Amino acid sequence: MARGVPRLRLVREGDPEPASEKGAGKAPTLLALDDSELIAAVRAGERSAAAAFHDRVRGRIDATLYRLLGGRDVDHDDLAQLSLIELVQTLDRFRGDCSLNSWVSTVTAHIVYKHIRRRRTERRIFASSDDTDKEAYAGPSSKRVVVARDLVARVRRHLDALDPDKAWTFLLHDACGYDLREIAKITGVSVAAAQSRLVRARRDLHAHIAADPELADELQRRRSGEASASDTKREEP
Repeated sequence: MARGVPRLRLVREGDPEPASEKGAGKAPTLLALDDSELIAAVRAGERSAAAAFHDRVRGRIDATLYRLLGGRDVDHDDLAQLSLIELVQTLDRFRGDCSLNSWVSTVTAHIVYKHIRRRRTERRIFASSDDTDKEAYAGPSSKRVVVARDLVARVRRHLDALDPDKAWTFLLHDACGYDLREIAKITGVSVAAAQSRLVRARRDLHAHIAADPELADELQRRRSGEASASDTKREEP
């Protein structure tokens, strides 16, 4: 590891604490530190700080991976470890301009973005789980579920037809809620380029949907239904 880069010991939940750290009395104190204090402790090379940092950020890493790849992605654990390594190796670049959670989410999304580009031919970012697709539904809502699944599948096919970088920008912004500055960091481009990709992705996706009249009509009906429901709620005393 490069000189000056803090060391992070990755441990699995339930692993025993190393004998050298048992009874040290540092963990409870470190867990009570705020984000900036904990980061300073990691930078200073405190051994217990690495474990506390892992515990502080792992939940956000997992949540970001679930959000971008789904809960059954086979590469989840590998990507989580890569994200932890990247966070530690770039710790000196964190200046506190955003919350620790935002920074962790952006770094993790960047790792996912690079990974997806490498496995682009699989296009798994837009794929649903085979097990989920094969589930049987019963009851009065089954028809609505089937219709909704068909709509999602058709929209996914139109997303697949877009340039991957445009589709990824659209997904990050409109589906996952990242802002353009975060997307620029994730994808390694300028904010202006990210905005241009988003505008073009929306335009191209709308064009694809417009060429699919059945899908366009169904989406319009759903938007109208949601608007009507919202108006009714506002009118209720």
